[in-house]
Amino acid sequence: MTLREKTAVFLDDARFRNFIIGVIIFNAIILGLETSKPLMAVAGDFIHLLDQICLYIFVAEIALKLFAHHFRFFRSGWNLFDFFIVGIALLPAAQSFSVLRALRILRVLRIISATPSLRLVVEGFLRALPGMGSVFILMSLIFYIGAVMATKLFGADCPTCTPDQAANFQEWFGTLGASGYSLFQIMTLESWSMGIVRPVMEVYPQAYIFFVPFIMVTTFAVVNLLVGLIVNSMSETASEESNAATDVYRDEVLARLTEIEKRLPK
Repeated sequence: MTLREKTAVFLDDARFRNFIIGVIIFNAIILGLETSKPLMAVAGDFIHLLDQICLYIFVAEIALKLFAHHFRFFRSGWNLFDFFIVGIALLPAAQSFSVLRALRILRVLRIISATPSLRLVVEGFLRALPGMGSVFILMSLIFYIGAVMATKLFGADCPTCTPDQAANFQEWFGTLGASGYSLFQIMTLESWSMGIVRPVMEVYPQAYIFFVPFIMVTTFAVVNLLVGLIVNSMSETASEESNAATDVYRDEVLARLTEIEKRLPK
């Protein structure tokens, strides 16, 4: 076995992966401690030193992967993700790059690439994006129709409203944009009843005929459809990875059986 192959085996070892996950978590804690001014005044140099040590470990890991896999390293999206995240931390902390240096916290996201279960979640989400695009278009149409209706129904001049009620109605439904934002708040169920709908029903008692179906369609139908798409994509991704692992195991067994067959006396 060559040195390159030994390095690849070392990188794939579970103990090394767990070590990297531990370093990522430790680095996340360090970056959080840097936000404490009293703590930085006392132990700022030591905290910066620990952060640099974590960075050196990440750079060494990337270097080992480049050595082990050569140009194949760049064929993996997760390797490119790690390369980009670590590369940001290596930018000089001066002038225009100082903003990018603030993105060092993105190193915490490396735990996604280091943890197979988290990779499965992200891959399932990315796989669901095409279907989610269609759902977002449908939701946009529903919101646009609802915003136009709400603006015409509740944003028009109201002779029977008190000045406070008229001001609230103009704030909530005075324009198409305001209506869209108010409907988004209603969809999230954040203070939708006591905050918006019941005050509207004090002037328009039949307003529930508009708001209740809107909530049923958006909150309980369309949003759950998005969740269903993501769950289905995650299930398909997990099934494909399981089949791939089975195929690899089968190929290894067949290769070993072939070697044994060749060694048997004829």
